[in-house]
Amino acid sequence: MAIEIRLPAIDADFEAGAIASWHKAVGDSIEKGEVIVDVETDKAVVEVEASDSGILGSIVVPAGTEDVAVNTVIGVLLEAGETIGDIDGAEPALKQDTPLAAVEDVSQAISNGAAAIDVTASVITATATDGHLFASPLARRIAEQHEIDLATIKGRGPNGRILKADVEQALQDGKSPQAAAAAAEAPRGTFTTIPNSKVRKVIARRLTEAKQQIPHFYLTVDCELDALLGSRQQINERHSTNGSNIKVSVNDFIVKAAALALLDVPAANASWAEDAIRRYDDIDVAVAVATANGLITPVVRQADRKSLDDISIEVKNLASRANNGQLQPDEYKGGGFTISNLGMYGIKEFSAIINPPQSCILAIGAGEKRPIVRDESLAIATMMSCTLSVDHRSVDGAVGAEFLQAFKQYIEAPSLLLHG
Repeated sequence: MAIEIRLPAIDADFEAGAIASWHKAVGDSIEKGEVIVDVETDKAVVEVEASDSGILGSIVVPAGTEDVAVNTVIGVLLEAGETIGDIDGAEPALKQDTPLAAVEDVSQAISNGAAAIDVTASVITATATDGHLFASPLARRIAEQHEIDLATIKGRGPNGRILKADVEQALQDGKSPQAAAAAAEAPRGTFTTIPNSKVRKVIARRLTEAKQQIPHFYLTVDCELDALLGSRQQINERHSTNGSNIKVSVNDFIVKAAALALLDVPAANASWAEDAIRRYDDIDVAVAVATANGLITPVVRQADRKSLDDISIEVKNLASRANNGQLQPDEYKGGGFTISNLGMYGIKEFSAIINPPQSCILAIGAGEKRPIVRDESLAIATMMSCTLSVDHRSVDGAVGAEFLQAFKQYIEAPSLLLHG
């Protein structure tokens, strides 16, 4: 019989997501374990694999649909020998569990192969009860959020039904009070409107909350890099001579140094909760990676126990898969400390926003030649400015200073990092 493809609970906190794309079309064969659909969560695009083999008989929830609840039927899989008509057997479950908001346009679901699903007039009427205006649930929600009168919008769907695209066009045309106010304040000239992805919206919300609710304070230290750069060159030359493709970066040294500094100063490896401060037993260091969809922080687990080579391989792998949208939730969730490195862009110094529920984030600037005083004489050294943003609720100033003191020691004496 036909098998329902339901949106799985990708992780413990996942309640709803967006269907980013389907890897298969109606009629395509699917093998168990094969990736069939990409789901956009709060932080990344996650690949969902088929739990059974068969033929994709219907796509119930098309790509681009947002706020699809866990356990919603998003497609139908046919077993060997079945036809599209056999989807009738799955009809009651589809009606009961698939929210109307999950399908932007009923006709689109039908054209995608769901012709055997009984879409009755009562279902369509249920989406058009406000003054006899036909509008999809998603279109209604967007219109309500932006205070748009649906009566002012001409629908381009079947029988004049108002779709999500119609409301978005109205927003661009300035039909909402907010859009009108923004247009009045905006400078004259042309511009391109780039819709915010689910990931971008979550990043914006979390960073706003972090900056508003967390009492940040900042500590900066300058580290001399010349010894580290020398060690890095020796390590990479040795790898090259041995035929290894491992290439250790300055950032790999930084991850290792931060991990060992947290081992020395465990009070910095903590997070704030109303009833207690949580100090983590494991040292899991998150590394900020800029992707096309926004910032994501994959985590190097137990970084204090890993060698520079291991960290180098893992960070490059995590960053590559982050850029390709292939990270799994357990690879970017958690972590007790974050490193954000903008040194490769030539940024001398900056202050980063804390990534809650963590208490600290270390902002790394560029290494540059600077004049310094050494042994009462003027000298030139490669210096790197590092700024620690700290949550004052859970980490005191003295603790932050002790962490930076330990971090600086490891950076300036890189031989201490070469074991483990």
